[in-house]
Amino acid sequence: MADLSPAKYKPYNRSSITRSPQWERIPQDLREAVEVVAHVLPFRTNQYVLDELINWDKIPDDPIFRLNFPHRTMLEPDDYTALRDLIRSGDKQQLAKQIFEVRTRMNPHPAGQLSHNVPELDGQVVPGIQHKYDQTVLFFPSAGQTCHAYCTFCFRWPQFVGEEDLHFAARDAEGLAAYLRRHPEVTDVLITGGDPMIMRTGALERYLEPLLAPDLAHIQNIRIGTKAVGYWPQRFVSDVDADDLLRLFERIVGAGKHLALMAHYNHPAELRPAIAQQALRRITGTGAVVRMQSPVLRHINDDPAAWQELWTLGVKLGAVPYYMFVERDTGARSYFELPLAEAYDIFRTAYSSVSGLSRTVRGPSMSAFPGKVLIDGTPTIRGEKVFALQFLQARQDGVVRRPFYAKFDPAATWFDQLVPAFGERSFFFEEEPAGDRPGTGRPLDLVGV
Repeated sequence: MADLSPAKYKPYNRSSITRSPQWERIPQDLREAVEVVAHVLPFRTNQYVLDELINWDKIPDDPIFRLNFPHRTMLEPDDYTALRDLIRSGDKQQLAKQIFEVRTRMNPHPAGQLSHNVPELDGQVVPGIQHKYDQTVLFFPSAGQTCHAYCTFCFRWPQFVGEEDLHFAARDAEGLAAYLRRHPEVTDVLITGGDPMIMRTGALERYLEPLLAPDLAHIQNIRIGTKAVGYWPQRFVSDVDADDLLRLFERIVGAGKHLALMAHYNHPAELRPAIAQQALRRITGTGAVVRMQSPVLRHINDDPAAWQELWTLGVKLGAVPYYMFVERDTGARSYFELPLAEAYDIFRTAYSSVSGLSRTVRGPSMSAFPGKVLIDGTPTIRGEKVFALQFLQARQDGVVRRPFYAKFDPAATWFDQLVPAFGERSFFFEEEPAGDRPGTGRPLDLVGV
């Protein structure tokens, strides 16, 4: 059993992982992959993950190992070879150029994150904010733009690679509060990153305090996106300010806000340790709600039994199953993605094997440019097999929960690979007048999505 005291916390990146006692257990080809791939996609893990979550007798197939450690096939073969050779040559200038080219081809900001989701106030971009759906604003505090460990599939990978053009963050909450005062339609603020739980309680409090002001009474729900529940549960149990953090949660709930931790659990192994279960119980004991979400990922959780255990154990401990996502079209997507039909079968099989208390979960859902698109079945209608789809969230007004259909494609892995069923030339939302982009008054361009 690892020492779980705060003093034991050791983050490992590409240059320091060789000092880990587990390094010698990693085969040489995988060590090379850590060195090469981590030049493009960020690598970071910690002692808790290494000691408590990874089964070292099962590497490289252990799901948490794959969740943390880069693998060669996360890059295209030619890219991997070119990067490896440049690293060996010591040509830093050419290496930096190659890294930039590879990252650019990885679609670093999918679904309009930079082109359509960034709001404005009095004609000026508000830093560190995204506003895609009317009711919800995402806020990126600068002090929370790292994590206790990085997931290899993470669609926020550009936040961690040190390129300012790919990064967005806010130093304080003043711009957020000013923006929210102008937008009474916003009811939810999601504090995200990175991981806000990397911050000490005092820093987090400075970002959250403005949201409790009387003139922001329309903000009903405060969400905090976090992976700390799985990667560093000590944050809620034994860290030096863990009790202060829980008192902050109690204060937010006492102020009349609904506080939800959007907990990223990718595999039930993250919920099995006693301290992880203790963390969950302590959080829910404050009146906060924990909602569980994850994409379905090849090599990690592409097994209905994993989802069944995750949802069932989560509910037992007081968490609410919330979303099963489809792996986004960014980063090392080819390594993790599954055909949509397979993702739906995994969801349906797991869903049918749990009780009604776990069936709060929705999915599989694609967070695509026009909105969150739910795969709701693969029926045969008028002799044609189709994907039954609907929006759970949408940029455009009036389209949520309106069914539509795409031609069934057993190889499709993302929304932009689907075409309308029944001979239609376009989906219904591509034909109707677009609504305004939240916060700007600019029209949404959905044509060609």
